[in-house]
Amino acid sequence: MELQQNNSLKDFAPQLERTSIYGYAWLAFLVAVIILGFFAFLAQVINGHEVTGMRDNVVWGVYIVNFIFFMGISYAGALISGTLHLFKTAWRKPIIRMAEFITIIALLIGPCFILLCIGRLDKLHYLVIFGRIQSPITWDVIAITTDIFGCFIFLYLSLLRDLATLRDYELLRLPNWRKKLYKVLALGYNGSPEQQKRLNRATDIMAAMVIAIAIIVYSVLAWIFSVTLQPGWHSTIFGPYFVIAAVYSGSAVLIVCMWVFRKVYHLEEYITKKHFVSVGVIMLVLAAFFGYFTFSDYLTKWYGSEKNDELLIQLLFKEFYWPFIFSNYVGVLLPLIVIGIAKFRTITNITLTAVVVIIALWLNRYIIVVPTLESPYLPIQDSRPEWLNYSATWVEWSLTAAGVAIFCLLFTLASKFITIVPLVGTQGENKKEDVLV
Repeated sequence: MELQQNNSLKDFAPQLERTSIYGYAWLAFLVAVIILGFFAFLAQVINGHEVTGMRDNVVWGVYIVNFIFFMGISYAGALISGTLHLFKTAWRKPIIRMAEFITIIALLIGPCFILLCIGRLDKLHYLVIFGRIQSPITWDVIAITTDIFGCFIFLYLSLLRDLATLRDYELLRLPNWRKKLYKVLALGYNGSPEQQKRLNRATDIMAAMVIAIAIIVYSVLAWIFSVTLQPGWHSTIFGPYFVIAAVYSGSAVLIVCMWVFRKVYHLEEYITKKHFVSVGVIMLVLAAFFGYFTFSDYLTKWYGSEKNDELLIQLLFKEFYWPFIFSNYVGVLLPLIVIGIAKFRTITNITLTAVVVIIALWLNRYIIVVPTLESPYLPIQDSRPEWLNYSATWVEWSLTAAGVAIFCLLFTLASKFITIVPLVGTQGENKKEDVLV
């Protein structure tokens, strides 16, 4: 049975067929940032880690913070997309693909920062040859690899119907190679009842699997910290704490992506205020959970009055006061106020709140990593101050910017290959109250 042509495809045809001059300027900017990051990478390969701020005691810095952040939003995308799919949430259709793209793209970028942190990339294969299964690092490699395969399969199954629709839409003005690629990737799908039944069953199974894998993998990442005896990390709460923080940051990234693609591709009829409020409510609930876990973590450290924990808390309030306040107070209270009070609940306010949450969650990872390493378990004497304190260099910031640029570039290219809003089963919601003037 031949697929029925989707009437809404004409709304998305310009997105796939052509790129504006502003689009090319955006791509050129991203490529320029990536090139700067490439030169920074060469500088690090040639000169070693001395061009970074990392030293013998502060062995992790911005790279590991970026790794935790990108892996967090990838798992958040898996959890959000998988959960919305399994529960058949009515409003999920226009935004679920964005969550799936966030998962895959962030999952590809995150591990690259671990490679930058390792330094000796020529010895990377030793991890496979001589890896010890007792090591949490080995657990993480296995978990991330499994997650990548699982999320790719889930994304591909989710795209299959739209790939078949694009294959059969004759009015779409695209190069022949792209039409042939759609035909190959569609795998002969024609929308028959039997095919739809099997596809729905396979997608449901993969949705459940990616949810479970995401929780397990980010818990493993948290255990890399918590199984150590380092003050500030040795905590049984880190597993659920990291999972909640991951979904919290991922929901904020999803809101920002919704706003960007809504504006760029004029999707006001598809991505409405209802979607922003719905994801915003998810972010509000996660903000409350994140605030609770943060309070519990620091309360037990403070009340326990262990010497090393006291030194860490003193350092936080002395050297990292404003990042600490911004990440753990502003990043928690702002969503509760903006989304919790109806009159503040506009698309612009929700998006700005999401931006603040993204910054706050990145800083949260930073104050988990750096202050702890600056408060060593064993006192360090007769060392240079620059060895005791961490300060990121231009190399680290350039590679951080390159990572963000690659994320944006891959997201942009993906939206040019497949519609950012699913074609099959998506209905426009052209409601005046949902359009922000």
